[in-house]
Amino acid sequence: MRFTSAGWRAVVPLTALLAAFVLLVLAGWPGAGGGDGGRKSVNVLMVNNPQMLDLQKLTKEHFTKQTGINVNYTVLPENDVRDKIRQEFSSQAGTYDVASLSNFEAPLYGKYGWLVPLDRTVARTPSFDQHDVLTPIQVGLTGDDGKTYAEPFYGESSFLMYRKDIFQTKGLHMPDHPTWKQVAGLAAEADGARPGMKGICLRGLPGWGQAIAPLTTVINTFGGTWFTKDWKAQVNGPGFTEGTKLYVDLVRAHGEPGATQAGFAECLANFQQGKTAMWYDATSAAGPLEAKDSPVAGKVGYAMAPVSKTNGSGWLYSWAWGIQKASPRQDAAARFIAWASGRQYEELVGDQLGWARVPAGKRASTFANPGYRKSAAPFYTATKEAINSAAPHNPGLQPRPTVGVQFVDIPEFPDLATKVSHEIAAAIVGRTSVTSALEEGQKLASVVAAKYRKN
Repeated sequence: MRFTSAGWRAVVPLTALLAAFVLLVLAGWPGAGGGDGGRKSVNVLMVNNPQMLDLQKLTKEHFTKQTGINVNYTVLPENDVRDKIRQEFSSQAGTYDVASLSNFEAPLYGKYGWLVPLDRTVARTPSFDQHDVLTPIQVGLTGDDGKTYAEPFYGESSFLMYRKDIFQTKGLHMPDHPTWKQVAGLAAEADGARPGMKGICLRGLPGWGQAIAPLTTVINTFGGTWFTKDWKAQVNGPGFTEGTKLYVDLVRAHGEPGATQAGFAECLANFQQGKTAMWYDATSAAGPLEAKDSPVAGKVGYAMAPVSKTNGSGWLYSWAWGIQKASPRQDAAARFIAWASGRQYEELVGDQLGWARVPAGKRASTFANPGYRKSAAPFYTATKEAINSAAPHNPGLQPRPTVGVQFVDIPEFPDLATKVSHEIAAAIVGRTSVTSALEEGQKLASVVAAKYRKN
């Protein structure tokens, strides 16, 4: 087994080779016991976020050149990739070795036996430094059995981004900790500040990982919840309704055109192109906004996630790498993850593309790195505060039956939330009312709740 291309090209005594082999076996690297096992390539299925696209560009010249392992990427939009990953891993087809998972999927997929634990492979790679991973991020990728089922590529919470120059021109002030009432007022004031500019961009694209993610944080802070601790559905409850009406009304009055087609990628493009004055979304968006080639670099301000009745409302999320248990190339897959999620990769991005584009939010060392602090000066403090203050065990005003800020950590949630998101999208375009949409959502949620009450 080749550990590094340089190391295995060197001529070394037989005893040294045997010693190296024994160490690999003891370290638990899959496939170390013999056979090629397809270690010359690895198939990766991932979301089309900017950080992943940077990874795709850098892989051949750096990872493949160093290891001899070719990486075949399949890159899809978020909704599409989630569906494909679920189908692939649930069937254990073995077509893809690695996939971009989140802190929602990793513990569940690990529980189902669909993932390879990484504690004896990636975590034990000397250069990886597992202890450097931020505790909130690490906990989210750990199963109930205490095993690590995915390693983070980047971590995030959510905050409010706004155009400082537009606010200054209009004489507007953004509080460090705004309320949704204040945000709604500012969106009205900023709407039309420049030709074609809308007041705010909020995801309207249906999908549990699209519109439902930011919307659920709004619902939380208005006192709503999907389910009570004893599994009673609350989708048409007062807090859920109030938060959803605020969100839908804001999108309809001052949001981006074609909102039901706008997810993270579309809002990012709108904000970069000067089509919106504010955007509430993932803290990871700040890197692309402040990149050297971004037209809004240096023009963006960052405030904490808006609130109503809670002290905070930011989500906690990570895009991470997991290995399919049926993969025939687990050794190559583990080496890929150790590289892509490692500190050395962050340094590579900082050197090649600029520190603002580093897939950050997962390592303590990143927030302490002078290069990162300099390039990410406009947003790194807000990002760190948002991640550390996220409350996945207590995101609202009442106890919850499971962990999660912007999701409910049960296998039924993706299907439930996606169906509800289509009802809400219908309200955004005016085909139905929020009340009617949530009544339909309540029926769906009640079916799920009944299952858990019986158990």
